[in-house]
Amino acid sequence: MAARSSSLNLIAYAPALTMNDSRPLEIVHGMERAFPGLHLGWMISDSGQRIPLPDRDAFVSRERRDGGFPLLRNGDAAFRVTLTGWESTADNSPSGQAQLEIHANLPWAATGVAVAVDVIEAIGENSRAFWGHVLPEGVTVTVSDQFRHSGNSPHVPPKGLPSLNLPWQLVSPEIPHYLGWLNYWSAATAQAIGFPDPSRDGELLMRARCTASGGWVVQLTDAPLDLENPTHLDILLQAYERFPEIGGRSAP
Repeated sequence: MAARSSSLNLIAYAPALTMNDSRPLEIVHGMERAFPGLHLGWMISDSGQRIPLPDRDAFVSRERRDGGFPLLRNGDAAFRVTLTGWESTADNSPSGQAQLEIHANLPWAATGVAVAVDVIEAIGENSRAFWGHVLPEGVTVTVSDQFRHSGNSPHVPPKGLPSLNLPWQLVSPEIPHYLGWLNYWSAATAQAIGFPDPSRDGELLMRARCTASGGWVVQLTDAPLDLENPTHLDILLQAYERFPEIGGRSAP
């Protein structure tokens, strides 16, 4: 059994922010509603110190850092929750369209795991995201090794996982770069990858729910994904086989 990750990493990809865009504050409020007792009322100074924000909402509405919004966190140093966003440039994004990347970290604890589904749904819906995911911190390293970079050497990803094209090589922002433990798929993304198909997706539908916007939150395994667990790895491999569009492995 691999050492347990210290946190759950969440990323969602949404259309880039526009002038006077209200989504940053909607994302913050949505995450707090989804996580009972959470208050993202602090920022982090350049020296790494927590600074309370007396008027957090005004701060979030006003500040636009790196095309997104500044790093926010809660006040409990022993139970750290963070949220931030920045712009992924057109050169680094599918089909040459700049995107807003939303990043959150949840603690690996019973509370964090329990709210993860609600949090990814809230962030996905309030950001109008194309897609998003939650992964244990340690699994993200394996995912990074799945991306096929240019070069003459054959690409052999770990654990029999498929090679994935780099994000800017994908033909559409609706195509997920890879699979997570929890997956937020907008209605457009679900259509692009062919989900759901009742004849093939019975197992996935047992751990999925439809969102208010017509998207889906799909959970691959009951517990957070552990690639040292053969059952988890097999489920992940089957999901990649089911959705060859993910990672640009076939035409959408």
